[in-house]
Amino acid sequence: MPVQKAGEISGTLWWPPDQPTAAVVIHPATATPERFYAAFATYLAENGLAVVTYDYRGTGKSGSPRSHRALRMRDWMDHDVPAVAAWTRQRFPRLPQLAIGHSVGGHALALGNGIEELTALALVASHAGETRTIPDPVERMRVRLVLNVVGPLLGTVLGYVPARRIGLGEDLPAAAMTEWGRWSRHRGYYFGDPSMRALERAATVTQPVLAIGLHDDPWAIPRQIDAITDHLVSARVERRTYSPADAGVPSIGHHGFFRRTVRDTLWPELLTWLQKQIANLAQ
Repeated sequence: MPVQKAGEISGTLWWPPDQPTAAVVIHPATATPERFYAAFATYLAENGLAVVTYDYRGTGKSGSPRSHRALRMRDWMDHDVPAVAAWTRQRFPRLPQLAIGHSVGGHALALGNGIEELTALALVASHAGETRTIPDPVERMRVRLVLNVVGPLLGTVLGYVPARRIGLGEDLPAAAMTEWGRWSRHRGYYFGDPSMRALERAATVTQPVLAIGLHDDPWAIPRQIDAITDHLVSARVERRTYSPADAGVPSIGHHGFFRRTVRDTLWPELLTWLQKQIANLAQ
């Protein structure tokens, strides 16, 4: 599992025991380090896929958030996601290319980033992140406070956002937090930001899409997942939503799909779908 580096982006290539049948990139969620996806990447590799995980610039092993303070969320989506996808294509030019986007990683794919020569893509807990749609009023107030007051204020004072200290995961560049907070106030999330040209870009996605939601996710509720997938007007979209009972666990939440506790229940479902896309390509 050697660490690879493409420019400022650091990641890991997970090799299968034999020759891989396809290559898949896992595009991470905001403030979520690549090590979080290690168990899932290992599982996919054990089942014949070459897997790439990585950290966005200004997070984890891809540089300090303070030295990347001006990086916005759109910079991850428009630069980092396509850059890692291109590296993977060059490394495995003869293999089918697949992608899994978690939360903001799925947002990037839904905008057509990193989909060149892609066979299929899966979106996990990727939703239009409008704060006003969070059902629980306490969680809604907490997220609004963090995204629009505490996070931006700390970013201005410190030059980065100490997200670990405020319960958001890995530390973040200040500009990423500012943009995240602004989009969270728009109706439609980034679809409400004219500079993103999101409707136009989403229409360029033509590959098969699997959109996965979790019943107990406090943020990615079904209608907000639909608020992303409904704009994929040129793609064939399949939606699946899992409950903790489906997974045999007490809770799943926004990140739980990638925890090893659902290895035997939910992971085979996604693996089977990916394998089906590979088989369809060969027909």
